[in-house]
Amino acid sequence: MSSEEDFAVLVKDEQWGTLEEITKATITLQKQYDQLISEHNELCKLRDEQRDLAEQFRQRSEKLAVSLEEDKRDRDTKSEAQKVRRDCLLEEEVQLQKEIQMVEVALGEQEVEYGHLKQQTELSAAVPERKVVFNGLTEDIASAQMFAMRSRIVYPMEGGTVLVTFEDQTVAEKILAMKQHTVCLGGDCRIIVEAKPVQLLVPSFVEMDTQVCPHRILISSLPKKDSDRILDKLEIHFSKKQHGGGEVEECDTLHDPGNVVITFMEDNVARRLTDQQYHDVSFEKGSKHRVRVTPFLNGGIVNFKTEFAACARTLLLTGLHDVMDPETLQDLLEIHFQKAINGGGEVEAFLYNPPGERFSAVFEDEQPAAGSVSAQTST
Repeated sequence: MSSEEDFAVLVKDEQWGTLEEITKATITLQKQYDQLISEHNELCKLRDEQRDLAEQFRQRSEKLAVSLEEDKRDRDTKSEAQKVRRDCLLEEEVQLQKEIQMVEVALGEQEVEYGHLKQQTELSAAVPERKVVFNGLTEDIASAQMFAMRSRIVYPMEGGTVLVTFEDQTVAEKILAMKQHTVCLGGDCRIIVEAKPVQLLVPSFVEMDTQVCPHRILISSLPKKDSDRILDKLEIHFSKKQHGGGEVEECDTLHDPGNVVITFMEDNVARRLTDQQYHDVSFEKGSKHRVRVTPFLNGGIVNFKTEFAACARTLLLTGLHDVMDPETLQDLLEIHFQKAINGGGEVEAFLYNPPGERFSAVFEDEQPAAGSVSAQTST
């Protein structure tokens, strides 16, 4: 067999592979060999350096042996210094441990605050969309209120009293300053009534805590259709698992028009639906309407403070007796306090509660920013 045949057999041998594979393997082995040679040279260099260092250390040890006695005298001093240093390091370690604990506590507080902020973000996103118009009126940020609240207070009246609300606050102050008033009822008949301020216990601070309800969702952006039909369609749509829903326990319309609350039997259904936010619901055959699904918020008052406030334009008149027909007496009293000669002025509301009767007056805060209270009377 010739050399060419031997070469052909070697190339086709499956144990060694093709010529190209052998060449690649040879190159790889050459690189590995070069790398080993380089590492060997480096190790030799390091060995020589270590030998030099060993020689230097040997020479130094000989020199140190000469001064061993002197070093022995200094050893105790150095040992004491090392002990002091060790104690300082131990104190630093204790201090660092305390700082680590403080940092961990701070991180825990940050996590709690982050969770609170995350919840607030979810609550902010849970408000139904509503179009608003800005009229261009602005207010000083320093005097802006954090929470606008409109008071509505039911005030029980005693028999033989009158609540009178004047249009002008100055008139009310003048009547209150005069205190007693003589009212002519016709002929020689007169009665004396006394004007007193009306003190109301009004809320001054209200703090509420809101949480996302795990069972309910709030649906807004609904079409203008019959409410019963809308409730039926919504219940059908959100009870199907293919829409991400579940078994519906209750479906109600809120007092705020255009909003519906759906209550589910399971907890995770509400969260799953609010993650998508917008849903296409079929209210009519062949067409769909996009509604917005947001979390339903459960709220409760956690802090409530009250204070006494005097009504700015409303006074209480006492000392009335059953001397004539109640309607006639009320007309005569209202006429008396409307006349400027008697210190009165224009009357906005007037309520007379005859002796033996029980009326109630409803007070509402018409201008919360100014803090003035007016009266709206009702039986």
